[in-house]
Amino acid sequence: MTTGNFTSEQLELEESILVFPQFDALDAVELGEIAMEMGLDRSLPIAIEVRMGEWIVFHASLPGSTMDNDRWIARKARVVLATGHSTMYERVKAEEEGVDWYTHYNRPEEMHAIHGGGLPINIAGGGLEGILLISGLPQVEDHLLGVEIMTEFLARAGEN
Repeated sequence: MTTGNFTSEQLELEESILVFPQFDALDAVELGEIAMEMGLDRSLPIAIEVRMGEWIVFHASLPGSTMDNDRWIARKARVVLATGHSTMYERVKAEEEGVDWYTHYNRPEEMHAIHGGGLPINIAGGGLEGILLISGLPQVEDHLLGVEIMTEFLARAGEN
């Protein structure tokens, strides 16, 4: 299965756990730097973006990534902005419900992508504050890397 045997319940729980105490532009840059460090250390051919709403606060295209990754990132970002959920959650939920996500939500596929790698950055008591976007790996790996990056950021924030 291309969705890593996730369930929508698991992915929703994951979103409820990966909650940031706060999130500002400096945090967005730090999150992006963690992602870039991991990507470079592992020689991953990825593009990384951290957004606050529509604002692109951090972007890096690592060796092996292409302009096409930027198009995927933009499409994934629109899904998270529209729904407040990860792109992997939206894909799995649509599969569980047996619906075509694009038709069901009246969102054109050329502008939206329910492929893993778009993760909401939620803050405690405040909801969606930003988006972490990864593109370049198979979708399950994009998603899992995003979770790992967010977990590392939160671990470092807890040390301060």
